[in-house]
Amino acid sequence: MNIKKEWIYHGSLALLILALQLLQVFVLKEKQGFFKLQSILLQTTFYSTCIIIYFINFKIVCPYYLKRIKLAQFLIALVVLLLLFAGIRYLLEEVILFNIAGFHNYYEATRRVTFYILDNSYYAIKPILYSTLVYLAIKLMETNNHNKAELDHLKSQISPHFLFNTLNAFYVELIDDKPETAKDIHKLSELLRYVTYDSQKDFVFLSNDIKFLEDYIHFFKKRFENEFSVDFQVSGVVHNQQIPALVLIHFIENLFKHGVVNDKNNPATINLVIDEAFIILKTRNKILTSEKFMASGIGTNNVKRRLSTLFSSNYELVYTDDTPYFNTHLKMPVWKK
Repeated sequence: MNIKKEWIYHGSLALLILALQLLQVFVLKEKQGFFKLQSILLQTTFYSTCIIIYFINFKIVCPYYLKRIKLAQFLIALVVLLLLFAGIRYLLEEVILFNIAGFHNYYEATRRVTFYILDNSYYAIKPILYSTLVYLAIKLMETNNHNKAELDHLKSQISPHFLFNTLNAFYVELIDDKPETAKDIHKLSELLRYVTYDSQKDFVFLSNDIKFLEDYIHFFKKRFENEFSVDFQVSGVVHNQQIPALVLIHFIENLFKHGVVNDKNNPATINLVIDEAFIILKTRNKILTSEKFMASGIGTNNVKRRLSTLFSSNYELVYTDDTPYFNTHLKMPVWKK
């Protein structure tokens, strides 16, 4: 649970206790004595002690002993907190406040160690109990949220798993009678698997990403058949280089979404140059008359933020609107495993 929500619970509890205290004062008609300076000073020292014990228990004792289910040590720690409550209150009221204001809260006979500790044990129980209950309530909510997140994650895995099994079943049924269709189903399955699972990593192998791009382009080629006019070229040596996941596909996807890919006189081009230390991706396409090719937008801004986070300023990203053509140039480092 984030700190802001945690403090909301602490603040709500404090307001509730204060409201109940004020209600008691007015119901029992104690308001004249309650608002006297001496009473205000004593209330301040008392509640200051309660707050200190509350947070010591919430921040230290409960996380260290209760979270680890060390119940015996937790009970011993509670006894220490009872003694600590008496000690802090005595210091604030009977030493510091006495030296400032000149009065004690307890009479001399009741300031004896045994009586003072036993009497304050009663008052110490409340902040200890409240802080323990708030801690348990927050941990219970965190556990429920964690379990819900795990369940949601499991649900998200079920649907892709079912889809992959279904595609695999189609592949098996068609491999003998319609091998080309079966191969396309296999490509589609691999493409979806890559997006769903492999690309969840921060970095992926360049070889896998190129295979993903080739499969992606393959389906557009099937769609446009003989009219398909996209030239995809890869130059350089591919071995164990790694690149950020799903960066290159952003530029390829934009090309197919906003560009002309079925004009033999104006073929779209995708050039990927691979070096030992970096890769360069260049795309060029004629813009659809109904489209305005985007050099900005949510997807583009996300890519820029990712590249800046990963490489700081050690990358190049240039968009050129040379109407009716649109060009992109990306140069970024590669990692080696």
